[in-house]
Amino acid sequence: MAMNAAEIEALIKSALPDAQVTIEDLAGDGDHYAAKVVSSAFKGISRVKQHQIVYAALQGRMGGALHALALQTSAPD
Repeated sequence: MAMNAAEIEALIKSALPDAQVTIEDLAGDGDHYAAKVVSSAFKGISRVKQHQIVYAALQGRMGGALHALALQTSAPD
């Protein structure tokens, strides 16, 4: 069962309420997405930790309902 972009965005925003989230369906199949997430919560932490926060927000759906997510994270300028 695939996920839609709105579901992904909602999960991320529930964990990071201030996040600016942009989701792109890369293959049109609801399985392969790219996400850009900008949040003040990322300030001063490593890119790896930023990605871990986003993956945790997806509540175990990676590898199941969500097959692939190309992730770009950053703190606001």
